[in-house]
Amino acid sequence: RRLASVCADAEYVCNFEKPKTASTGRQGKPWEPSTTGLSPYFKFGCLSVRTAWHAIARCIQGRKHTQPPQSLHGQILFRDMFYLLGAAVPNFDKAEGNPMCKVIPWGEDKDALRAWEEGRTGYPFIDALMRQLRTTGFMHHLGRHAVACFLTRGDLWQHWTAGRDVFDKYLLDADWAMNNGNWLWLAGVAPFSSPYFRVYDPCPGPRSSLNAEQAGDFVRHFVPELKDMPAKYIYQPWKAPLEVQRRAKCIVGTDYPSPIVDHAVAREANLARFKAALGGQPGGGGPGPGEG
Repeated sequence: RRLASVCADAEYVCNFEKPKTASTGRQGKPWEPSTTGLSPYFKFGCLSVRTAWHAIARCIQGRKHTQPPQSLHGQILFRDMFYLLGAAVPNFDKAEGNPMCKVIPWGEDKDALRAWEEGRTGYPFIDALMRQLRTTGFMHHLGRHAVACFLTRGDLWQHWTAGRDVFDKYLLDADWAMNNGNWLWLAGVAPFSSPYFRVYDPCPGPRSSLNAEQAGDFVRHFVPELKDMPAKYIYQPWKAPLEVQRRAKCIVGTDYPSPIVDHAVAREANLARFKAALGGQPGGGGPGPGEG
């Protein structure tokens, strides 16, 4: 039924580009995915990947349409890529003995990991995503990018396998090959990773590649402590004047956590650590840092 409802909208299928979908759900319905929502059905075997592939092919036949890797067919190809890697690469789910994983001396801070898992980092975008994960079992792929980067190389410097295990615990579409593959990718440790110095800003603005809506509906839905915070401060409530925080009935540090780290400081320190760890490893070094 869900596949049929997706394919009933030929314009949506033909124009689908994953990087352009919103990490914060559909406009006015932050709980509703901006993507197809088919991944849990693939994971549990309720829907054949081939059935979906051919249904999409019929839908786009004779029409102008997007191409892999951004298109819906491209998403299925990504799935097969990770299945192939999972079958072919020794220790694909580990840092040790995994030829697809660079050696990085990650930290181990159980309090930081718990705050991230529970959505108490003090960064509303990150916290809303993690609470969405815990309450619904879903998170948009750009949201997964943001929280994985935040936990690992971006801010908290925690091991990617710790985040992988949290995702495995909560995601309805948790899939061994894709979960491990994506965490390797997003931690910056795999040959197929984006450059490690491309760090997502956990306070996304209108030009961010995270495609986060700016009105604040997503945060207000999943982080009700901030339901009365003005949109201007919704992603950085600690910058709101105290009087604004009082009117919003949310004092940062009391009603909602202060930021667990200073992003700018943590980012620079982590980039330096990562670069130092690469040393003579393949793919080490690289040009100057950028931010998503």
